Parts: sequence; C-alpha cells; structure tokens
Amino acid sequence: MSPQTQQWTPTHGEPYRAVSYRPERMPAPETLARAAELRERMDQRRTVRHFSAEPVPEQAVRDAIACAATAPSGAHQQPWTFVLVKDPEVRRQIRDAAEQEELLSYDGRLGDEWLAALRPLGTDAVKTHLTDAPALIVVFQQRYWLGPDGAKRKHYYVDESVGIAVGMLLSALHLSGLAALIHTPSPMRFLSHVLNRPENEKAFAVIPVGYPAADCEVPDLLRKSLDQVMVEV
Repeated sequence: MSPQTQQWTPTHGEPYRAVSYRPERMPAPETLARAAELRERMDQRRTVRHFSAEPVPEQAVRDAIACAATAPSGAHQQPWTFVLVKDPEVRRQIRDAAEQEELLSYDGRLGDEWLAALRPLGTDAVKTHLTDAPALIVVFQQRYWLGPDGAKRKHYYVDESVGIAVGMLLSALHLSGLAALIHTPSPMRFLSHVLNRPENEKAFAVIPVGYPAADCEVPDLLRKSLDQVMVEV
C-alpha cells in the first residue's frame, strides 16, 4: 500500500519510525529563480468577493486541500477537517445563516473600532460569494481526537496548526489559477449544525472558491514592503 492510500491513526505516545530524508538539492541559481517567480506570483494573489458561477476543475480543489493537509501540526495530530460543499442548497443554507449573524455584527456587535477598520473595504452583511462561488471549503479544527468508541485525546497547538494549513490552502488555490476568500462569520456554530459535524470539531473558516466574475473589482491596496515586515539580526 502506497503512503498516499495508507490510513493515519493516532500513535498516542508510540515513537515514529525514522526514515531517510535526502531531497535533491537545487542549484543556487535555480533556487533564486524559483523564489523570485513565487514571490511575484503570490504578490498577485487577491481576496475576491465577486465570483463567477462557472464551474472549476474539482480535482484542482481536491489537490489544493491535499496540499493544505501536508501542513506541519502540533505532535503531528493534523487537527483539521476540510468540508468541500458543492450542493447549491447547502450553500444557500450556509449563506442564510451567515447573513443572519452578519446583520447582528454590522448592526453593532462588532464594535465601532472594528467596523471603522472594515469601512474602507466596503463590506457589509450581504454575502453573495457564499452562493455565487461554485464551491465552498469549510475548515474545521478538531479540538480533540474522537475515537469510534467515544474515546477522547486532546490535540495541541490547534489554532496554529489549522492557521498554517489554511495559509497553504489559499496559496495552493491561487497557484492553481483559482480565486478564494477567507470568510469568518462570527459566531460560526451554525456551520456545525448545517454540515452535521461531530462534537470535537469547531468551525474555523469558510473559503469560497471559483473564478472571479467578469466584472470583478478589488480594492487598490498597498502591501507592506519587505523592510517593513522583516528584521535581520
């Protein structure tokens, strides 16, 4: 059985078997060229709120999720679940529930400071992207491992692990030519209900995936320069 088809099970204290890791070293000029190309391509990534209903290659989305699932995680517990939602009716249910929560948030629950920070982006409680995009990826974090017999074991560094995985997911989608948005309606308990998720899972983010609409526009934003985000010691 290949590593791709083996089923992971928690070790719970048993040591991993060591295997050799000797990846081929890339010549320095190739490393520099690839790094420069990646930097340029990632700088073109933008959050999209206006999606086309045009279908996307489903396998590309599955491959992006598989890339996200290679993320490092605390004690290699891989505390994530990615729910790929394609059914239009389920996406409508998610939008309806999300907009109910967003109305309360924009009516004051967010607080004046947070609303002021959002105002330049022009966002509001209407979330058309949840039904316009042909697919949603709903990311859940597993707060603990739940065995088939009801046994529970705590996971560690869950927020950090799932956050890294989501970052890798957004990168994989972008590099595959797809657009995405990370949406975090608050609270998100309705997602567990709509998607019938188990008690150990807590919603982390909703990510619409698709192609930008023909008339899509995004804010003219300026990213911090490298010298503003990096310190060399």
